[in-house]
Amino acid sequence: MTTISNLIIEADHAEAARSFYTEVLGVDAIEVRTSSAATSGFRGFTVSLITSQPGNATALLDAAVSAGATVLKPAKKSFWGFGGVVQAPDGTIVKVASSAKKDTAPVSRTFEEVVLLLGVSDMSATKDFYVAQGLTLGKSYGGKYAEFAGDGAIKLALYPRKAAAKDAGVPAEGSGSHRLVVASTGGAFADPDGFIWE
Repeated sequence: MTTISNLIIEADHAEAARSFYTEVLGVDAIEVRTSSAATSGFRGFTVSLITSQPGNATALLDAAVSAGATVLKPAKKSFWGFGGVVQAPDGTIVKVASSAKKDTAPVSRTFEEVVLLLGVSDMSATKDFYVAQGLTLGKSYGGKYAEFAGDGAIKLALYPRKAAAKDAGVPAEGSGSHRLVVASTGGAFADPDGFIWE
C-alpha cells in the first residue's frame, strides 16, 4: 500500500518557511526546499492540521498569525466542529480544525493528524488514478469528497478544485507551480492535476 511519508513545500525563503512549519506549527512531516518557480493564486491544495479540541486549534492558529501568517477564515464554530484557515508566509494555505466543539483537556499547541487536501478538476478520474498508484480509498462521497486510508505520516483527501478553494476562503483561479512535492512509498509520478510525487 502506498503511503505519504512527508510533504515538500517549495518556498522562496526555505529557512524561514522551515522554521514556520517545524517550530511554530510543530509539523515534522513537512520539509522545505528553495524554489522560485512562478506561481499565482490558489495553488490547488491545503494542508490541514486536525486537533482534538477547539482550544488547540486556536493555539495553533494564533501561533501561526504571530509568526506572519495571514488569516483567510477566522476561527469559529460550525455545524461540523471548529476551525480556521491561514495562509503561511510562503503562500501555503493551512487549515486547523477540530470535530469537537468544546475543550475537554488543558489547551496545548498540538494536533493529531495532518491531511493533504488536493483540489482536483475531475474527482472520478483522480480517485481512480490514485487507487491505481496503490492508495486505498477509505471514504468517498461521489464527486464531492474522497479520503484515502493509510498509516503514513499524512493522509490524502480530494475535493473538487472550486470546493477546495471555497473551503480555504480564496478564489479558485491560480496558475504556475503548485510548489508542492509529495514524498511517498509509491515511486515517482505526476497526477492528472500536475501534483508531483517522488
